[in-house]
Formats: sequence, structure tokens, C-alpha cells
Amino acid sequence: MSGPLTGLRVIELAGIGPCPFGAMVLADLGADVLRVERAAAVPAQRPEGKSWDLLQRGKRSIGVDLKHPAGVELVLCLAERADALVEGFRPGVTERLGLGPDVCLARNPRLVYGRMTGWGQEGPLADRAGHDIDYIAIGGALEPIGRAGERPVPPLNLIGDFGGGGMLLAVGVTAALWSAARSGEGDVIDVAMVDGSALLMTMTWAFRQLGVWHDERGTNLLDTGAPFYDTYECADGRIVAVGALEPQFYAQLLEVMGLDAADLPPQMDRAQWPESKRRYAEIFRTKTRDEWASLAEGTDACLAPVLSMGEAAVHPHNAARQTFVEVDGVLQPGPAPRFRSRQPGMPAGPRWPGEGGVAALTEWGIPADRVSGLVSDGTLAAL
Repeated sequence: MSGPLTGLRVIELAGIGPCPFGAMVLADLGADVLRVERAAAVPAQRPEGKSWDLLQRGKRSIGVDLKHPAGVELVLCLAERADALVEGFRPGVTERLGLGPDVCLARNPRLVYGRMTGWGQEGPLADRAGHDIDYIAIGGALEPIGRAGERPVPPLNLIGDFGGGGMLLAVGVTAALWSAARSGEGDVIDVAMVDGSALLMTMTWAFRQLGVWHDERGTNLLDTGAPFYDTYECADGRIVAVGALEPQFYAQLLEVMGLDAADLPPQMDRAQWPESKRRYAEIFRTKTRDEWASLAEGTDACLAPVLSMGEAAVHPHNAARQTFVEVDGVLQPGPAPRFRSRQPGMPAGPRWPGEGGVAALTEWGIPADRVSGLVSDGTLAAL
């Protein structure tokens, strides 16, 4: 492992979605992440082929029976040796397991304990089930996304699960680690996707306060209301994305499109935006996507082809930056961000549940005879 977080030890209590993603980001940056799975999740023998779960890349894992006191004690012993622990259960679950933050911090006062939920640890909805779409709906991030007169469009599960969830968890952990390094005291982090999705809307809230953002969906500068910030179908049915906000970039976009600014209404004349969008749509249908991309190449017209996932992986810019990497024959996004002196290395491919766990326990200082005993009595499962 390499990267700025090399030497950091993180326990991840297995869950789905945002918590594994946050732990993956920490692993990408060099942290030694040990994932604690349910013992039943560990196969009896290593399966054929490779694990597909890319969120588990760079991690090792063990299967632990947390209904057995010895299993709980093992995790607490690991917490004594860890810098951080992250979990994504509903509020109160880890307390019932005997692994709540108070117990863990009593064993290791410097521990950073990250809690990842949809609704947060408190509030009227705290104990309710939900998914990304629900959290961003309540957080005010879903309603503005979409076209005028149409329903909101869920932006995959990027805003709640990953942007306002897992990424915020990684930021919270690193912030608390910085504090703990100076004070000697750990912390408990309450990361809620509803909070995170609202936080991502900060600039939009500023626009709203300034009176330049209207609550009517699809009528604003960045929500497909403006003709110069939208997507357009081309002659071949493919799409281009246009984002020429600044006047100087807008002027170059018009030049690429073969339009004269003197024949058009002012750029920020909202009343004329619908008619301009109609005209733009007609023009973009006269050439293919790649023809438009070629015309815009070398300019600041802020026009880009909308690429499929497969196309994005081989785009020359992404290839030059190694934005996508191949690990064990599997194509995937590479670690980010970049560092000049402590650049993370290539991430290890995802392992199967329980794989690499025995070696990790030994490295973390758990005696070999204790590990053997836990395996023998079924408390610990590892490949």
C-alpha cells in the first residue's frame, strides 16, 4: 500500500453502498482497511474467478460471529489497535452488538468512530428505512433536477450514497484524525446522507437567496433552463453537452455553431431562452456528435461529447491521466485525487469475503494461537 494515509488502520463493519465506498476511498489513499463481515458471508472455500465488488478493492476482510462474545471481543481488540472504525447500520445497532462508540472509545480513547446513515443518529426519521432517492428528496436536492414540466430525474445514487454519504464519511474521518493527532482524543462522527445532500446544494441555496434561482424546475441557469447549459441530440442520435456560461466562452460556442451574436437576443435574456433552445436543437441535429466535438476541439466553447462508460474509459484525456485503470483484468475508475509526493499506487483488486483476513490479524498484533482458536470454534471465518 502507498499514499498519504499509509500506516492508518481502519476497521469497516460490513454494510452496503456509502460506507464501503468511504472505506474504499481511505484504502485507495493508502489506509489498511480491515472489513468485518458476518461469518456466514465467508464461503467455505475460495470461489473460482475474481470478486466483482469494486467497492472492496484494496481491503482485507474477516468473517466474525458477532453473536458470540469472543467475536465481539475480537473486534474490540482490533479497535484498540485501530485509528478509525466506520459503520453503516441504523442507529442503535452497534450498541446492541456491544460495539457502540462508547464501548470502543473506552478501549481506545484516540479512536475515530464514523457512523454512516441516511437520516442521521437522531431526528423523527432516524429509525426509518430509506435509500438515496429518499434522502435527497427530503434534503431538497432531488426536486430541482430535471426539465421544465417533467418529474425530477434521480441522478443515479451519486448525490446521497456517494457524494453526500461515503465521500463525506471519508472527509469526516480524516478531519477527526487530524484533531485526534493534536488532542489525543478521538471522536464520533454522525454522517447523514440527508445532511450531505443538502450540503452539496449550498451554491444553489446562495443563488436562491440572491433571487437568481427560481423554484420552477428547468428554468434556471444550471438545470437545463439556459440554452447554453444543456444537452442536445445530434444527427447520429448521440448527444453533446454544452456549458458555455461565461460571456467569452459563450462567444466561442456561437462561433463553433456558426451563429452571429448580433442576430441573437442577449445571453441572459430568460424570456428568450425557450426560443434559443429550439434554435440550438435544430442546429445540433445538422452534424454528428463527433463532428461537433471536432469543431470545438482546441477552443473554449465548453462543448463536450456525452460519452458512454465504455467510451469514457478510452477517451484520450482520460487515458493520459489514467482516470480509469485495469486491475486484475477489470476496468474501473482509478484512485483520486492526485498527490505530488505521496501518490497512491494501483489499488489491489477486491478480495472475497474473508480473504486475507488471517494475515491482517497477525499484522494487527492478534496472536496466532488466538486466531487458530477462534477459527476452530467457528467464531472467526477466513479464507
